Amino acid sequence: MAHPLYFPEDPPPSEARPVPTLPLVIVVGLTGVGKSTLLGHLGYPCLPNRRAVVDRYILPRMGAGSTPDRAARFALTRAYRARWPGGIAHALAQGWTVPAWPLVFDGLRGEAEVAYAHAHLPRARFVVLEAPDLVRLERLVSRGEAFDRVRLPEGGPADLQALAAGVLEPHELEAALAWPVPRVVLREKLAIVAEERRNYDPSGPRRVLAGSDRALFLDTTALSPQEAARRVQAWVEGRDA
Repeated sequence: MAHPLYFPEDPPPSEARPVPTLPLVIVVGLTGVGKSTLLGHLGYPCLPNRRAVVDRYILPRMGAGSTPDRAARFALTRAYRARWPGGIAHALAQGWTVPAWPLVFDGLRGEAEVAYAHAHLPRARFVVLEAPDLVRLERLVSRGEAFDRVRLPEGGPADLQALAAGVLEPHELEAALAWPVPRVVLREKLAIVAEERRNYDPSGPRRVLAGSDRALFLDTTALSPQEAARRVQAWVEGRDA
């Protein structure tokens, strides 16, 4: 369920309030951890997601004249984060919305964004979804979203090995190469996972939020989507806004 988010160029209605003053459920996780699947099972109202905030707020401020591919978007959001620490969390904090509970934002990534949100959105709670890189790659390969596109030059096996360095172990790359998908598709999705890892350390959110009563960590390889949703509902709905 969509819930409006107003930025300075969008005059808000009288009942809207600044996002930093409101309780939120912020879903944290890299591509392929299962954020969209979880939200589909929760059915909570959601603010415009990370992609929409980048399109509406960040790209215009970074001088992007058109919507770039994912690799270029990573570069632009990295440049925004260098200028305004907190990145997407900083952009979200500039918004206004009509109060609701539970109200979800999908999603933040990496240590800097989560640390900023933890400090500047004091009523936010964080649902951190985690999954190994190979699992995320497999989900990315299978979901077939048009958004998951990058421009890559021609490459061969050595190029795949270079992309996998620091992301997949040799036996994991061997397993991925056995998947029944075109090599060009695997290469493209691996490039997305690799570039995202360069921008966002998957362990960063845990460093910020470990031990916090405002955080719930879920391993989406160990839980079904239904079980993950039940755990979030019990955690969120058992707490006062």
